[in-house]
This record gives sequence, C-alpha cells and structure tokens, in this order.
Amino acid sequence: MRNLKRALSLALASVMLLGMMVVGAGAVSYPDVDDNDNVEAIDVLNAVEVMIGRQGNFEPDEAVNRHEMAVIMAKLILGTYEADSYVGSHPFTDVPTWADKYVAACYSAGIIAGRSETTYDGTATV
Repeated sequence: MRNLKRALSLALASVMLLGMMVVGAGAVSYPDVDDNDNVEAIDVLNAVEVMIGRQGNFEPDEAVNRHEMAVIMAKLILGTYEADSYVGSHPFTDVPTWADKYVAACYSAGIIAGRSETTYDGTATV
C-alpha cells in the first residue's frame, strides 16, 4: 500500500508539473474541443498519453465507462509504459482484450472490484 501511495503521488506530481509547462492551444487540434473545455488538462493528459482521444476526437462530453477508467487509473498509477506492458490476471470473464491488462493492474492494486466475483461490468458508466 505504501508503494501504491508513492507511485500515485509521483504520477500526480508529474501531471501537475507538466500542467505548468503546457502552452497555448494544443487541445484545439481536437475538432470537438473548444475554450469551454478544460484545454490545459486535456493537453496534459494527452502529453503523458493517459487520455489520447478516439479517431481524431477527444469526446469531452462523453461519459467514461469502467473499462476506460481502468485504463486511466492504471496509466496514472504505473505510468503509460508500465501499464501498457502490464502482465497480470483478474477473475472477470467479461473484460475485452484491449482493457484486460489495465483491469488486471487495477485489480492487483486493489483499486477496483467487480459487480460479482466473475463480472466486472466494464461498459457501465463511472
């Protein structure tokens, strides 16, 4: 638990540091992002490859589901490279291949639970 807190603190400190270095209108490259969105936060999350959008859009008004949140949390806690190459397991039978390693990382860290012993319900919104 102590290492998890250290990793999370380091990740959050890194994101805040990168936030101070963001310049101008980087998120404007997403056609669905405007000045009403949190442009600096989008730039930071994109720069550290935590949230990179989908098919050229960022989709700031879309709800985040449990699978997507597992990806975000795993990348924030472990770092993008470590999360992308994580090897582990979880007991859930309804997790798609693309989310498997992120759900496993979060499950191993004890920050997620399923709806039952074998159901994660990853398409439910957060």
